[in-house]
Amino acid sequence: MILLAEYNKDPWNIDKSNITLAELYDMWWERKVPKLGLAYTDHFKMAYRYFKSLYKLKYTSIKAYHMQETIDNCGHGAGTQRAIKVLWWHLDKFALELDMAARSYSNLLKVAPAPETNKSPFTEEEIQTMWQNQNSPWVDSVLFLLYTGFRISEMLDLRTENVSLETGTMKGGTKTKAGKDRIVPIHPKIRNIVERRMEDGGKHLFSYNGKACGSTTYRTFWREIMDTAEMEHTPHECRHTFRSRLDSAGANKRCMDLMMGHQSKEIGERIYTHKTFDELKTAIELLA
Repeated sequence: MILLAEYNKDPWNIDKSNITLAELYDMWWERKVPKLGLAYTDHFKMAYRYFKSLYKLKYTSIKAYHMQETIDNCGHGAGTQRAIKVLWWHLDKFALELDMAARSYSNLLKVAPAPETNKSPFTEEEIQTMWQNQNSPWVDSVLFLLYTGFRISEMLDLRTENVSLETGTMKGGTKTKAGKDRIVPIHPKIRNIVERRMEDGGKHLFSYNGKACGSTTYRTFWREIMDTAEMEHTPHECRHTFRSRLDSAGANKRCMDLMMGHQSKEIGERIYTHKTFDELKTAIELLA
């Protein structure tokens, strides 16, 4: 009874030397993933599929070459390889917290370099086409991305509690230190879109059937919108469009960096230049 009581005080105090990869993953998922945000769950689930041959292996016996093989043999490019490496990093970190390991092999992993991309921003005519079809299912999300600069994951992760119609602001962003919990003004042209989404009453601004919308589901909606409009764009090209249009309109560079969650390259801008909300609002309203 004493031993049982001690175990109930700390149910994680188990025989760590015999924990398998699958068991560690399940514990990590239960304890850590809820704190990371919904936007990442699809990426983790996808990456974990490539660990299948190692599921039953004791985690303490997994070496760097085992991890590297999951990357080398995945059969996909830089994006998937990075997702696999990131998952190994999270599991290594969790194993260190549990005192299961003394070193992190994930730091030794190599992934393919990101390929050069040729992003194609939306033209003004294509943006007008989106406005003309704004009442079609999920087209409002395309316009939202075009007028906020959010990443797809940041849009889907945006909670209504972080949207204020009173102050005209949204607080979101997840990817980097500079981008996390940044403030983005609500552009007047998408205020009605935000208001309608808020009226749906979901916890997330862009909900699907009352629940959070995963990135895989959203990309299906995106593909349907692009096919109907006879366009060839990715969601991330909305972010490129946002930046490009602001630049063409003469927006302040520091304001653009703050709204997009970029860290300015110039030390002077990064450390000494401060911008008020009114300046951010002035910058974003340069978008027609």
